[in-house]
Amino acid sequence: MAAPRGVIRALHRGTLTQNSGMDRIFSGIQPTGKLHLGNYFGAIQNWVRLQEEYNSVLYSIVDLHALTVPREPAVFRQSILDTTATLLACGINPEKCLLFLQSQVPEHAELGWILGCLTSMPRIQSFPQWKVKNASQNYEGTVGLFTYPVLQAADILLYKSTHVPVGEDQVLHLELARDIAQHFNKKYGNFFPVPKAILSTTKKIKSLRDPTAKMSKSDPQKLGTLNITDSPEEIVLKFRKAVTDFTSEVTYDPDSRPGVSNLVTIHAAVTGLSIKEVVHQCVGLDTAHYKGIVAEAVIQKFAPIRNEIKRLQEDKSHLEKVLQAGAEKAKELASPVYQEIRRLVGFQ
Repeated sequence: MAAPRGVIRALHRGTLTQNSGMDRIFSGIQPTGKLHLGNYFGAIQNWVRLQEEYNSVLYSIVDLHALTVPREPAVFRQSILDTTATLLACGINPEKCLLFLQSQVPEHAELGWILGCLTSMPRIQSFPQWKVKNASQNYEGTVGLFTYPVLQAADILLYKSTHVPVGEDQVLHLELARDIAQHFNKKYGNFFPVPKAILSTTKKIKSLRDPTAKMSKSDPQKLGTLNITDSPEEIVLKFRKAVTDFTSEVTYDPDSRPGVSNLVTIHAAVTGLSIKEVVHQCVGLDTAHYKGIVAEAVIQKFAPIRNEIKRLQEDKSHLEKVLQAGAEKAKELASPVYQEIRRLVGFQ
């Protein structure tokens, strides 16, 4: 029987894993700009659900990963606070999960070095993300950019995480973490759980300007990305400029009509309706009118979140306290694990 729309599945070789009470979730997000609808429906919405379903959940703002491209320090620090405010406004609850800043738990970087010494360069060189990002930096990508998948593995394994919510573009990175865990266990004894992927059935949100590409913070076409904090005027403008085609009716056919299909996907996501229900409701509408309907649905969905983000951004000390408290709790989990790793590899 098909799974209900939006259900979260823990996938490993095609099986569905139930919450056993012993599971631990880990996921991270980079503080590299405004979060957009793709982040919300692809990750944050699932994070909110997972914190209700699992007893041990850790979410990290992975600022070490963000340094793989140049950052202006003052802007970077503000991005960390803005990301914290956005996550809280979207429903991440520090009473139900650990929300913390990666760099405030130094064991992440230390374990990253140990795991890097167990990982071959050819394995990392084979990653499509490395090839693309290195090319975008004129083939002068940094060591940090090259090795960040190993640090990602350390993020996961440091807490003996059992499940990791990932997008399709991160599956290879989780496979690396799984391989590293198995390599470590073979060398030093059975220590790390081999983490499994948690995938969502939510359809991927695409760029409004290039519906063949996913919505991205780094999209040079600013009209292609719908940020959670966009004003109603900005949202209306971006939908008005959204790429569609010369057929006026609203249908769902991602292969032949990617632009209109992306609008339908967004409409379904913000209303909670199915694709079929959305298309049925829009019979007789032309795409120009439909753009306005989707824009209004997005405005209504995110207005309360946008207002809460603004409120939280005015209380910098609260945001810093949330991250500090989360880091202290994360250290309590990480420290005994890392001390045992030090013993296993021979440091003590």
